[in-house]
Amino acid sequence: MSRKPVHLAVYDTLADWETGHTTAWLARFGYEIRTVGPSAAPVTSIGGLRIQPDLTLAELRPEDSSLLILPGADLWDTGTDLAPFARTARAFLGAGVPVGAICGATAGLAREGLLDDRAHTSAVSMYLAATGYRGGERYVDTDAVTDGDLITAGPTEPVAFAREIFGRLGDVLDAEKLDAWYRLFHDSDPAAYVTLNS
Repeated sequence: MSRKPVHLAVYDTLADWETGHTTAWLARFGYEIRTVGPSAAPVTSIGGLRIQPDLTLAELRPEDSSLLILPGADLWDTGTDLAPFARTARAFLGAGVPVGAICGATAGLAREGLLDDRAHTSAVSMYLAATGYRGGERYVDTDAVTDGDLITAGPTEPVAFAREIFGRLGDVLDAEKLDAWYRLFHDSDPAAYVTLNS
């Protein structure tokens, strides 16, 4: 049975470094990565990369996806341009399709009310508190958190974010190799390389 694609949201000012481990390794393990933009127009990342979306947000349906990834971006905190992506995350979660949000995307989900009743993390608790959301008691001060179908992480934890996504999908690495993968890329543990490639 073929896997459904993983969808990576792309929009101007997206933070390049936050999803590279996730998308690269999912692609290596057989997932098709498709980019989803607010429109069909190219977007430019914070690092100056120009990305042509594969499809528009209006075309994206949860039933066609294995996962939606929402990277951070300056635009999450400067207006409501990205609010439609948070609403789409609500539809994905409602359909039982996982959503991964990192950095500023967590604030977008907080504003949408999606963190009020789920364990989550972000850059710091004060950042999310500034959104006025009601989920402060569910904030966990750690590198990355999975609560059901929602994965969250702060901007300095792209490796932990990837680890949680791989674990949630469940068909990328077994538990021993997932631990080794994390130790290799997060802790630079050379012994983990042997386990990962055994």
